[in-house]
Amino acid sequence: MTNPLDVFRDGALAGHVAVVTGGGTGICKGIAAAFARFGCEVCITSRKQDVLDATAAELKAATGRDVLAIAADVRDPDAMVGVVEAAKARFGKVDTLVNGAAGNFLAPAIGLSPNAFRTVIDIDLVGSFHAARAAFPALRDAGDGLIINITATLHYHGTPLQLHASAAKAGVDAMTRNLAVEWAGAGVRVVSIAPGPIAETEGMKRLAPGDAAKQARKAVPLGRFGSIDEIAASAVYMRSAAAAYITGTVLVVDGGNATLGAMMMMP
Repeated sequence: MTNPLDVFRDGALAGHVAVVTGGGTGICKGIAAAFARFGCEVCITSRKQDVLDATAAELKAATGRDVLAIAADVRDPDAMVGVVEAAKARFGKVDTLVNGAAGNFLAPAIGLSPNAFRTVIDIDLVGSFHAARAAFPALRDAGDGLIINITATLHYHGTPLQLHASAAKAGVDAMTRNLAVEWAGAGVRVVSIAPGPIAETEGMKRLAPGDAAKQARKAVPLGRFGSIDEIAASAVYMRSAAAAYITGTVLVVDGGNATLGAMMMMP
């Protein structure tokens, strides 16, 4: 299978500067790597500085670009302002935000404590708002601003054991549509990318361990899990000039999984 990133030309994202939350691991690490590969300056943030430093070193070795790594919690609005300011000070501007910080686990609704439910909402939804609000002045001032919210397809149907994440991601998609309308006049586009089951991610390890992975694969019409690079390619496309007229939409990248309903997560 051809690497989906190979279709883009070298330097396709030159001149752009992105802040990527959750950028130390998983899908958002892949997005940060792809952005850097195609010439974008990148700042990654999450809660663990040691993980960020390792990722920044890895990306520098792979792309030759200096990646700024700043530990911060998206639940802290002041911390997100600090991340954006640091990225702007290093690179001169910020014109892209990727909201990818997230938390999830399997839990029946009756077993969810108020704190557990609130924690996922605070990271996925409230944290995305904090980051977007912190980044808006920089995105507006830079021109051609873009927010990419990494969401999910869980809330398109009833998904057992995923009430907390479904509620959070539904809120993120609603935020995408509302901000796209409110901020279009400021030159800021806002989109969501909704990955389906993606191989080699912590989410799949937690949500479909062992034999559950076989069942999950059967629920994908294309017959396979997606790759991190396929999600990264979608993000590169959204940041590219080819997507300049796209805002307020959700790009579903799931091999057709969502068309089959809640089969993936059935206990």
